[in-house]
Amino acid sequence: MSTKDKVKKSDPSSAGARKEKRAGSTRPANSRDVGQALRSVYQKTVDEAVPSEMLDLLGKLG
Repeated sequence: MSTKDKVKKSDPSSAGARKEKRAGSTRPANSRDVGQALRSVYQKTVDEAVPSEMLDLLGKLG
């Protein structure tokens, strides 16, 4: 194998080189589904009202 062949194999611009991943563009559908489910659950939790019993307990602490 000549030096030229070795350089060609390790050249990142060659046809067999690994493609760079773009952020979020190649994620599988199930990964997006999990992300959406987590965002949905988080938003529901944030929107949930604080129970009056918890507010009473917090008031006693302060």
